Amino acid sequence: MELVQDKVRQFQKFYDWAHSVSDERVKDWFLMQGYAPTLMITGLYLLAVYIGPKLMKDREPFQLKWALVIYNFAMVILNFHITTELLYNSTMLGYSYRCQLVDYSYDPHEMRIAKALWWFYFSKCVEMLDTIFFIMRKKNNQVSFLHVYHHATMFPIWYMGVKWVAGGQSFFGAMINSFIHVLMYTYYGVAGLGPEFQKYLWWKKYLTKLQLLQFFVGLVYAVQSIVTGCKFPLWMQWCGIAYGITIVSLFINFYIQAYIKKKPQQAEKKKKAAVVNGAGDANGYIKNGNAKPKVETKKKK
Repeated sequence: MELVQDKVRQFQKFYDWAHSVSDERVKDWFLMQGYAPTLMITGLYLLAVYIGPKLMKDREPFQLKWALVIYNFAMVILNFHITTELLYNSTMLGYSYRCQLVDYSYDPHEMRIAKALWWFYFSKCVEMLDTIFFIMRKKNNQVSFLHVYHHATMFPIWYMGVKWVAGGQSFFGAMINSFIHVLMYTYYGVAGLGPEFQKYLWWKKYLTKLQLLQFFVGLVYAVQSIVTGCKFPLWMQWCGIAYGITIVSLFINFYIQAYIKKKPQQAEKKKKAAVVNGAGDANGYIKNGNAKPKVETKKKK
């Protein structure tokens, strides 16, 4: 018991020290006073993922058409704001794309970058609604391990990003991720308008490729930063690399399952369907073809 108490005291001491060296500029911002609220929200999210499908089991799915349309286009606006704020202010400050240290000053452009990063962190909390909406609509096949892992980790990871490094190298990953999310929520928003808009969504496959590409780029960005000896906090760089490896691995697996293995499986299903329709149909012809049933008539004598 003493050992446990000693470990708790050591952790508390480390926690207090870590917060004493955090970014003074953000200490009074919403959810930035301590890690507990972020972890509690993440815990509630995971609880909802576990309990939600059970609660919906014997219920009819919610439609939520216009709620989803409004939500998706609101997320487009939020992510567009984050993207443009980071791009504009980093350009005004002449940020380096190889190595950029954090400037903890109250320079107006630096403060706008810090605020944009806070909005990015907060957007990861809002994005947990993606999963809640899937559960309410009984689209449980969409609630994959990759989906839950990504949503449950980005929010607590970016608490650290804003609390200690709200600027510098942090801007790049947040900027490209927000840009991808502009495209992603545009896709979801248009898809939610109804089947008549499906013809405009031919680019879904390319969106998945862009999502994968952004994680590869982020991973390369972090690796080159370490290789070149950038003085940006090393713990954050290694954290980014470790997380990037897990996400890239999961996304590659998803892409293989969804787009590479799926094609031959679909072709095989179509082939089987054709055989079944041809051999087993009472009329003796393939429903998908142009052949018409032959009608036998008796000749009159």
